[in-house]
Amino acid sequence: MSDTDDEEEGPAVPLGEGESVEGAPLARVASRLHYAIGKSDIVRREGDTVIRTPDGPRKLASVLEETDEVYFDTRRAFEAAVRDVIGVGPVPAADE
Repeated sequence: MSDTDDEEEGPAVPLGEGESVEGAPLARVASRLHYAIGKSDIVRREGDTVIRTPDGPRKLASVLEETDEVYFDTRRAFEAAVRDVIGVGPVPAADE
């Protein structure tokens, strides 16, 4: 099988034709940070970043205000704290 055969097949997951989802995925924001890090440092660096949540887009700073955590020693700890606030589930598309 040649490389051109793979290219002709198209994407492995079909993409929708609706509006794009507003906000950045949490994983993308988490990957831009270096751990261990304090909540105030995250707010200073990424607080204005809008993230995707099951309830629609939200600023990261407002999400972090709702957590009691003040320090994240790992990326996993940061993501878990944010998910405890925003929940887990499908992210609505802009046209829903």
